[in-house]
Amino acid sequence: MNHTGDARPRAVTIYDVARAAGVATSTASRALSNPGRVSERTRAHVAEVAERLGYVPNRMAQALPSGRTGLFALLVPDVTNPHHVGLIRGAEAQAAAAGHSIVLADGQEDAAIEAAHLRRLGSFVDGFLLVSPRGSADDLAPLLRRHPAAVFNRPLAGLPGVVADIDAASAQTVEHLAGLGHRALVYLRGPETSWADGERRRTLAAHAERHGVTFHAAGPHAPVLGSGPAAAEAGLATGATALVAFNDLIAIGVLQHLERAGVAVPGDVSVVGADDVFGASFCHPPLTTVTSPAEPAGRALVDLVTGTAPDDPVLPSVLVVRESTGPARSSRSPRGVPFGAANR
Repeated sequence: MNHTGDARPRAVTIYDVARAAGVATSTASRALSNPGRVSERTRAHVAEVAERLGYVPNRMAQALPSGRTGLFALLVPDVTNPHHVGLIRGAEAQAAAAGHSIVLADGQEDAAIEAAHLRRLGSFVDGFLLVSPRGSADDLAPLLRRHPAAVFNRPLAGLPGVVADIDAASAQTVEHLAGLGHRALVYLRGPETSWADGERRRTLAAHAERHGVTFHAAGPHAPVLGSGPAAAEAGLATGATALVAFNDLIAIGVLQHLERAGVAVPGDVSVVGADDVFGASFCHPPLTTVTSPAEPAGRALVDLVTGTAPDDPVLPSVLVVRESTGPARSSRSPRGVPFGAANR
């Protein structure tokens, strides 16, 4: 009984379909889930009746004989990060094309929450799509033993995966900044548990050395907008004229803080992000950033779990130059405060 007084319509069942089609329940079930076991005429008739009645098959019930639900779990480290919108869209489109659906789980940048999701979802999904998992390899291995799994931006032994071309992106970033006359850059780090953070720091340092650019690293920082003020101050304290952030959220937070502090971008310092999220092109100033192969990565994860390897496990990333980078200011104080900033 509905205590609110609203009469909610009852879901159409397989029994309703069988009754309306004039066939046995077992025949209706076979026609919809195993059509090769009935005649084409019966299959078409039952399918037409099911569609007319609005019948939606119960995936859990269908899974009982086969042990398969047609569901993949997509686990992202932070569902609020706009970078993951493209990943979700790509995975959903590719899964639908293969006759599967996606269950989304939010790891909240916490390895324990991530592990809890893997334990709970393991009882009814057919595979896992992992985006930058934060747990250790030793903790993840037993949780993924019973299901196909694929990983984006975190190589894990024994599991197929794809990664963004972080080295190429770092090379483009340093070359761009060096070409603008910057002789020192600081990398505003992301989470310590992020493989991509370690790779970005390593490759930026290597390319900076190659170009004769002094390299600093500051952090770690949570990959969120609110990390901007602390990241900006840590970057300015190094005296570097270019601030390269782990992701666009930190970078946009840095831009907001610098504007409030009266530090001109790119007049006093240049700022670079990563991911090219929605909003990066119309923040103030528009952010120079690295594109992320988010949608291709989502599609590739589904292909890997369904047994189709991508053509290349390294997906391209390209620097997109906008107004947040410009020629280096030649004079910076030892403490990192641009000369003249306090007088504007």
